[in-house]
Amino acid sequence: MILADLLYKVSIRAVLGSTNIDVKDLQVDSRKVSTASCFIAIKGSSMDGHLFIDIAIQNGATTVICETLPVAVSENITYVQVENTAVAAGYISHNFYGAPSASIKLVGVTGTNGKTTIVTLLWKLFTALGYKCGLISTIQNQIGDTVVVATHTTPDAISVNALLSQMVDAGCQYVFMECSSHAIHQHRIAGLQFTGALFSNISHDHLDYHTTFDEYIRVKKSWFDGLPSSAFAISNADDKRGRVMLQNTSAKKYYYSLTTMADCKGKILDNSLTGLHMLVNDTEVYFRMIGEFNAYNLLAVFEAAVCLGQDKNLVLQLLSSLDGAEGRFDYMLSSQDKIMGIIDYAHTPDALLNVLATIKNLRKGNERIITVVGCGGDRDKTKRPIMAAVACEYSDQVIFTSDNPRSEDPLEILREMELGVNVVARKKFITIADRKEAIKTAVKLAVKEDIILVAGKGHEKYQEIKKVRYDFDDKKMLWEMFELMEK
Repeated sequence: MILADLLYKVSIRAVLGSTNIDVKDLQVDSRKVSTASCFIAIKGSSMDGHLFIDIAIQNGATTVICETLPVAVSENITYVQVENTAVAAGYISHNFYGAPSASIKLVGVTGTNGKTTIVTLLWKLFTALGYKCGLISTIQNQIGDTVVVATHTTPDAISVNALLSQMVDAGCQYVFMECSSHAIHQHRIAGLQFTGALFSNISHDHLDYHTTFDEYIRVKKSWFDGLPSSAFAISNADDKRGRVMLQNTSAKKYYYSLTTMADCKGKILDNSLTGLHMLVNDTEVYFRMIGEFNAYNLLAVFEAAVCLGQDKNLVLQLLSSLDGAEGRFDYMLSSQDKIMGIIDYAHTPDALLNVLATIKNLRKGNERIITVVGCGGDRDKTKRPIMAAVACEYSDQVIFTSDNPRSEDPLEILREMELGVNVVARKKFITIADRKEAIKTAVKLAVKEDIILVAGKGHEKYQEIKKVRYDFDDKKMLWEMFELMEK
């Protein structure tokens, strides 16, 4: 494409060189640059792309998008100075790939918990309704039934537009996409045209990145603030910040709730291991999914489908038969002792509390809850003692173990978790750094009909230690331990 066409809606401060030149591709990584590439120098949280402008030019870039012009400029190179290169990357990518989000109905979901379940349910629902759909999620990306491996909750601006373009070319009519707070703050979704946006909830997470909870809230709210009047915005009225999220949006506002008046009002009639029995706007429905947190997820999905013009009764009929996302309250039963194993991605205090509270409510008698839990390295440290306290309060036995320690010392992470446990609860927990041994020990401790929760990693098929990823699947590991126990 011609550079001039790519700069539509970009906030430009200065241009050195001609904009009437061809651009073969867009790159934010100087190592991937080749002849006629446009290199966008983005200032990241750990690396500044401006430091690699010379390397990008050496590798063949003929266009450089930057916030600060280099002291020495090269001949035959076009430099475009912009207000914010991350924002510019969104609009340039949108233009380069032919504005794909304008050719589909793009629905985004943000919130601390529930994003993956909501987008996965929407993808399954609209696929069942007969539409070809795209999915962009933590677990995986999908173009129709074709799986595309996911590396981030929300890809970078270039990657997401390239993916959306593939979805348009494949005939997708709807795309359901997770929008993390990191992605919003880093402008990875800048320039995208959303048909709708959903807010699930907000609680303690990512303070290693956002520093304060108020900033975390502000970032999520900024996405809704920027929505056009043609879009719809759906929020959880039962969350403390649910109405604040939408107070400045131009989009059409809708709310869902279990406790107050809302556009979509739900009521739980029964919550058991067989699923949820609910009233949804006075219609009685049985769902296969379990727990109050999933009741909220189902209401969000239902309201989104209604906003997208689908028949209410057909939507409820199809939703009643759907399962959620992999690694979200994923459960199994050992064949002999009927010990229940639950795998869940809960990696925040609120998510862990929700899962454990659900398990407590599902108990029929004196079944014990044995929880295996850790905290990720190189992430928000302040939640570690809180998660430990939650685990001990709502469990009969707790095993603290490694999650993804990444570059941190696993034992130091565990020591920080232990600080959250009060004197009374200290008899409840043991610490086993090796995750395999921790799961094995939980199974050994369990007796007939006990419940084991393995929390924190969910769908992940790896464990990252000292920045190296090793194969590790909680669900597979727990199932293997069940089989060993019963031999």
